[in-house]
Amino acid sequence: MSFRMTMKYFQKMKNLILILAVIVTTVSVAQNKNAKASLDVDGVCLMCKERIEKAAIRTKGVKSAIWNVETHELKLIYDERKTNLDTIRQNIVAVGHDTKELKATDEAYNSVHPCCKYRDEEVQNDHKN
Repeated sequence: MSFRMTMKYFQKMKNLILILAVIVTTVSVAQNKNAKASLDVDGVCLMCKERIEKAAIRTKGVKSAIWNVETHELKLIYDERKTNLDTIRQNIVAVGHDTKELKATDEAYNSVHPCCKYRDEEVQNDHKN
């Protein structure tokens, strides 16, 4: 192999390595280690708060979950490389709480404490006082 051919070979290898480095960097940046999001989750009391936050935080990749009783907003910090919002929603409805996108099954909803029956107007009114 001549010197000229060897140099061309090394130049091609150098270009290939550069392209691979750009691809790897792009893929690693595309997924956020600390994504922030918020979800609307139905509930009425502090027992609901505990149940909702626990369901979210038990989802692998969720770092923080704080639900506001008054606004029904669940603020999340999670690792997009380990989970996504659909998985978090599924875990919340599994413990009996509706989100805007998913509704809890009747079985899951009926498993919550009677004071947490957020679909019942009477229970909602009791918690407003």
